[in-house]
Amino acid sequence: MPEYARALVWFRRDLRDFDHAALHHALNQARQVVCAFIFDREILDRLPNPADRRVEFIHASVAELQQALAAKGGGLVVRYGVAREEIVRLAAELGVDALFYNHDDDPAALARDADVEAALATHEVSVHHYKDTLIFERDEVLTGAGTPFSVFTPYKNAWLKTLTPSCLRGWPVEDTDRLVPHSTPLPSLEDMGFAPTNLRALKLPTGMAGGAQLFDDFLDRIDRYQETRDFPAIKGPSYLSVHLRFGTVSIRQLAGAAWQQGGRGAQTWLSELIWRDFYHQVLWHRPEVACGHSFKPQYDALPWPDPPGHFEAWCAARTGYPLIDAAMRQLNQTGYMHNRLRMVAASFLAKDLLVDWRRGERYFADTLIDFDLAANSGGWQWAASVGCDAQPWFRIFNPVTQSERFDAAGRFIRRYLPELAGVADRYIHAPWTMPAAEQSRCGVVIGRDYPAPIIDHAVQRVQALALFRSAAGTPADALPDR
Repeated sequence: MPEYARALVWFRRDLRDFDHAALHHALNQARQVVCAFIFDREILDRLPNPADRRVEFIHASVAELQQALAAKGGGLVVRYGVAREEIVRLAAELGVDALFYNHDDDPAALARDADVEAALATHEVSVHHYKDTLIFERDEVLTGAGTPFSVFTPYKNAWLKTLTPSCLRGWPVEDTDRLVPHSTPLPSLEDMGFAPTNLRALKLPTGMAGGAQLFDDFLDRIDRYQETRDFPAIKGPSYLSVHLRFGTVSIRQLAGAAWQQGGRGAQTWLSELIWRDFYHQVLWHRPEVACGHSFKPQYDALPWPDPPGHFEAWCAARTGYPLIDAAMRQLNQTGYMHNRLRMVAASFLAKDLLVDWRRGERYFADTLIDFDLAANSGGWQWAASVGCDAQPWFRIFNPVTQSERFDAAGRFIRRYLPELAGVADRYIHAPWTMPAAEQSRCGVVIGRDYPAPIIDHAVQRVQALALFRSAAGTPADALPDR
């Protein structure tokens, strides 16, 4: 017999009606199950741009989820308010005995959830929460000494040794006759103070259907992932990051497909999914990294020069380095940036422009449609050489050689910097090297039609090495640029 008369399932970053841990357990443990989603004002009110692609993506995905649950005989109550208050209020209105939800280990979410559990305890409402968005979380993969890993490769090896088929077994959504057909209208974007974006024009598929479409497409080319993933002009990535972020796909389904396929491309992609688990366990054990603190404390007080205008030029794609500017235009125009370019753009901000990495981290947090706190913090600290398993501080990406290596023909650059369309291939990566006659011929005068480089990479590299050497406390020979 089910333990509870009526339960409430709180959807958050898990917007699907299949392979859902909290929904599975609620349907097993309660005679009636009501589902709810809250557009949380504590999050939404902090967003700087009313045209936020994330909000539109969530809105479309919640609408699809509501329809999917209704097709199963249930529904979805949707509210706009402060989630920690709305869930407690809704539990009282519905007279539920228990609340079910899936984990979110962002520090702010943990604090919110603790408040909700404490409030519900006064009303004798049980709270149950589950792992759902990761394969292994929190303390599930530790060193032999029982401590968290701080280097990825040993973590990955331990992760793979821990993995068994049962870890990838999904949570089936059955006994759906217990779902309560209770829905409420979705507030519009405008009701919540937001405006439509260019999401439809970008043709980014939303919701569970969109995630399934992208996953099917990726499986057809996953064998080539290892060879194509670093080249931004090629269709190499899965493009599933936003769907993983909001749970419109199942991490168990994705990791299971990669593990079972086992080819070189699938193994490389599985490693990327393991990085995701790795950064989340770092956040769990070291929540201060979410508050702007370096994983390596000796770098917290690094005296970043932060030259006036450098950060603004980086944000506006006006650095004079084509690959960097094309990457930033991709981000500003679409809310997405290719993963290789995230590393290069972040390194350029910190080690060429000598701007505090936390400013770049915040800009990505405000702009990326797939923003994930753990991955964003981990990636920026890696690029700035202040985090766990970071790029060594004496290795500095050369933006020109990176461009020549990963966009040799300049296809990506020309896609996002059409003003450089007429520049010859031999100059596309460093157009300031064009003779005046060549600039006239192709119609691109540097300093007029496209900015001159804001800095000299060779000069800035020397300054960056000096900056980090002083913080590291020991002299070191610099390795060649990459």
